[in-house]
Order: sequence, then C-alpha cells, then structure tokens
Amino acid sequence: MKEAINNKELVEALDDLEKEKGIKKDYLIESIETALLTAYKRNFDSAENVKVVMDHETGAAHLYAVKEVVEAVENSNLQINQEDAKKINKKVKLGETVDVEMVPKDFGRIAAQTAKQVIIQKLREAERDIIYSEFNDRKGEIVSGIIQKADSNIVIMDLGKLEGIMPIKEQIPTEKYKVNDKIKGYVLDVVKGAKGVPQVIVSRACPDFVRKLFEFEIPEIYEGVIEIKSVSRDAGNRSKVAVYSTNENIDPVGSCVGQKGVRIQNIINELNGEKIDVIEWDPDPARYIASALLPAEVKAIDIREEEKFAQVIVTDDQLSLAIGKAGQNARLAARLTNWKIDIKSETQFKEILANMTEE
Repeated sequence: MKEAINNKELVEALDDLEKEKGIKKDYLIESIETALLTAYKRNFDSAENVKVVMDHETGAAHLYAVKEVVEAVENSNLQINQEDAKKINKKVKLGETVDVEMVPKDFGRIAAQTAKQVIIQKLREAERDIIYSEFNDRKGEIVSGIIQKADSNIVIMDLGKLEGIMPIKEQIPTEKYKVNDKIKGYVLDVVKGAKGVPQVIVSRACPDFVRKLFEFEIPEIYEGVIEIKSVSRDAGNRSKVAVYSTNENIDPVGSCVGQKGVRIQNIINELNGEKIDVIEWDPDPARYIASALLPAEVKAIDIREEEKFAQVIVTDDQLSLAIGKAGQNARLAARLTNWKIDIKSETQFKEILANMTEE
C-alpha cells in the first residue's frame, strides 16, 4: 500500500469547505499534515526525522523519513548511503537529504481518522469565527435573551447562537433575575472564552443601555433629528438624559417624554421603574447645569470656565432636593455636564460672605 489516504470524498469535502465556509484548502491540508505528523510520532514512537505530505489533488497522504546522504551510515534512522539515495534521486549529493517514503502498518487508518478530526475541528473553529464576527459587529446594540442561569455573581443568557454573560457589576442592583425570564441587555463586548467559544458580555447597568433604549423608543433620536448629548446613571434608581435638537420647531424633551408620557414610560418599564429625568442640553453651561439639577430650582450660578467649576445657589427649601438623597441628584448632574458642582443654600452662602467680610 503506497498511499495512506487516497480519498476522493476527502478532497471534495475540502473543496466544499473552501467554497461554503471560506476555509482555505491549503490551510486545511497543512493542518492535516501537522496533525498526521503528531499522530505518527504518538503512535509509532519513531526516532526518525519524518514529514507528511498530502497530495492536493488526490488527498493521498505520504509519510517520509528525511535522511542525510552520507558515505558510511552510522544512524540508519537519520542517514542513508549515497548508493541507496541515488535510487530515489539520481542527482543527490553527499550532505544533502532525501525523502524516503514509509508505509507503517495501520497508518492509513490513523491518517483517515486524523483527517476527519481535523476537518471537524476546523469547521467548528470557522463557525465560531463567523458567529464571533457577527456578534462583534453588534457591539453597542441591544440583544434579547432567555436567562439560563442566575446567581449572586453572574447571569447567563441564551442569545440563540451564543451565550450572553452579565457579570454582577453590569446587573441592575434592584433587579432580581430568574431562570427562563426574557430580558434585554446592551452588548458591551464579545470575547473568545474557553476553547475559543465566543461569549457576549452584556450589561443592563451601563448608561449606554439607557441611550440605546431611547434610540429604540424615540424615532426622532434614531433618525438623528434629536441628539442625545449625555447620559448619567445610578442604575436601578435614577438616570439623567440630556437631549438637543438643531430644529427650532422640535421640542426635544417633549418628543422624548411623548404624549401623556407614553414614550418615556416604555423605557421606565424596561428598567423596572428607574426614574428618568430628561433635560434639554444647552451650549450655555449655566443654563445646562441649572437644567441638570432639576427637579430643583436654581436661583444663581457662578461659572469658572477654566476650572469647569460651578457654584450653585438655591433657596433654603430647595437645598435637599438639589443635592438629592445621598447626594444622588448633584452627583448625576455633575456626571451629565462634566462640571464640578458645589451647591449652597442662600443662608449658607450669606454666612460664607459674612465670614469673608469679617476677615
């Protein structure tokens, strides 16, 4: 038996994989050759310097011992005398190498099994790469999935072709996740996990999830008529969204809230009751910061442009509202505007002025 593999079906399978899956035939053959070499060494414990060459047309796999041409053979595994070498290649010279074909018992069976395993493995890898590319292109989008597992640290979602992984830091703290529940999430990233299997990292807690929900629910945002300038969020409790339109005939806040609050309510429902303040972005930082602190009413603002610092004065009865519970309102306003905001009541401000005067 001169050929370890002579399989027309194998060649046809390699051709089909190249056409249908885009896996290069040369790459597959090279992978099979490498796997066959490993299989031979594992099964035959050979001391020779060997190589495997597959015929691209017939699928025949040939096993060769690579031997150096010498005058006197000292190691028959690695050397061959010139007379025998010339039977293989008439032009060979001393010091060169020749490939001596070998046909070990059972190598044909091993070769056929190995070729099949390599094809299956490469096909799986190609399918994983296709799925990876597909989901990688969906970074920044919203996906829906069924919860397969939910514990204190991680939520695993069935997204159809892939698993979605939602780590604890990407979960909304106020939500309880249950197996078989259908939920939406924002695609943060796509990574290759164990054995190269792609995994989708999903978030419900990031500000961009709110941004995408607005795009989904409000056509004017999706169409670009209204622009979301900034989003700040305390996931599960409150979000602030700054919107703007260059079209003077469009009320960006009213469009987002919708008639009788229908549009914003759909987003609130998806977030299980998280409060959302929609404010109008303004190029004037003082007006923008005042809006960001809603529902509190601002009496005066002193802006320091270079430091991006705003000293805000509110009436005494508005102070707690402006700061918010545990400082939430002020913190979200600062994140939204990207300004440092210091809030004082009128009484506090008068005391500061009085102290400065005394000094």
